[in-house]
Amino acid sequence: MMEHGVRFRVRVFGSSHGPEVGAIVEGVPKGTPIDPNAIQADLDRRAPVGRRLSTRRREPDRLILDSGVEGGRATGGPIRMHVANVDVNRAPYADVRVRPRPGHADYPAAVRFGALADLSGGGIFSGRMTVGLVAAGALARSMLREAGVEVAAFSRSIGGVSARVPEDTPLSELRARVLASETSAPGPREDKAMARRIAEARRAGDSVGGVVECRVTGIPVGVGEPFFGSVESEIAHLAFAIPGVKGIEFGAGFSGSRLRGSQNNDAFYWEGDRILTRTQNAGGILGGLTFGGPITFRVAVKPTPSIARRQETVDLVRRTSATIRVAGRHDPCIVPRAVVVVEAVAAIALVDLMVQGGFHLGPNPS
Repeated sequence: MMEHGVRFRVRVFGSSHGPEVGAIVEGVPKGTPIDPNAIQADLDRRAPVGRRLSTRRREPDRLILDSGVEGGRATGGPIRMHVANVDVNRAPYADVRVRPRPGHADYPAAVRFGALADLSGGGIFSGRMTVGLVAAGALARSMLREAGVEVAAFSRSIGGVSARVPEDTPLSELRARVLASETSAPGPREDKAMARRIAEARRAGDSVGGVVECRVTGIPVGVGEPFFGSVESEIAHLAFAIPGVKGIEFGAGFSGSRLRGSQNNDAFYWEGDRILTRTQNAGGILGGLTFGGPITFRVAVKPTPSIARRQETVDLVRRTSATIRVAGRHDPCIVPRAVVVVEAVAAIALVDLMVQGGFHLGPNPS
């Protein structure tokens, strides 16, 4: 199941240490402007180059648009995009089929797919696969922007250091802060504190996790396809495809379970000819449909399982206990690089739902 979507379909392909990784996107209307520089900018945000606290694997991730675009516009056919894998080293993964790495998919993948399972760098279970999501998400975000919809995410917490951003903060301002931050934090103070936690974990041969918060503004009323195509369902489906994501909440989320209905309900009020809410506990979604307010959700990202410390595992051939020290090049925290991926999956889900619901996206018919 490497494909997702009904009307805006995204198929990811490749593997961590294969020749390439990328995506094929179907459903982009003919004539839609396609800006390769905007796609490259998002790929650069995902890449570790220039980040002191990331993996030492250095991939240039230069975008190649293979098909579906002519003269800067979508042809209406499938758009194929990829980047080459150039900094590949399979040697550190030679033994993971026998001694699976704790926290990785090595063991279930070896059982499910057998001797042909590609486990180098995690294979199709690697965070490297998010290259395709980011490229497709950049297309989706450009389509949303034409409809007045903006998407921005940030590192809400890393290693126990939390950041809070007022709900009325313009997304353009939020994005500028994130782009200026090494950890994708929304401010310099939080950035320094988060960077310190990541550096401490790296020195200890360990890793840390955190939370990414995503906000969407400008979304019209009525987007969503209940029952199974609710906005929460579609965003969550794609969010859980991101390697390392282990939880998601919308609006007040789990904290709302501790409130009374009188506290949790978002009271409506008129502002001119618009209906707004006093609070954002519902995260912009009621009954699986958007109601015109900002969408807010957060995803929990686990600590990177590849750490330098010796860990307990098993030997699948000898059927004995064993230990392993993971080799290779890995991030001590994947949260900063996951921010743009979370933006991408939100955009992909919303474009697909808006097209299904009859909301106009793409160029105006001539």
